[in-house]
Amino acid sequence: MYREIVLDHFSKPRNVGEIENPDGYGQAESSACGDVIEVYIRVDEGHLADIKYRTFGCAAAIASSSFASELVTGKALDTVMEITDAEIADQLGLPEFKYHCSVMVMRALHQAIEDYYAKHPEANPHQTAPSD
Repeated sequence: MYREIVLDHFSKPRNVGEIENPDGYGQAESSACGDVIEVYIRVDEGHLADIKYRTFGCAAAIASSSFASELVTGKALDTVMEITDAEIADQLGLPEFKYHCSVMVMRALHQAIEDYYAKHPEANPHQTAPSD
């Protein structure tokens, strides 16, 4: 049912854990299955320097979190915000009924970046300057 890449990321997940005092935090939950994903990020000069996650869910949710964490590490925040859940699902070859797993991880990751921007509005390239 699952591709080798999913089984690999499920059996040997990368970047699992928490970051103490993260620059950004996001969480997503699936009402369909009860899975929960928490994402912690560290940002350095506009790039995702470190990412950790805790996933409480199925093999596809764990694999999606692990795969996404490797995919985005070192990338500019703008680039990360452009990555879609469909890209994660397609690259992993998730069956359609497991797409919600990739949706959750990207929702949590995007929330973590938005949390970072909320704490550091000066770092947000899309922040409009106050008018005089």
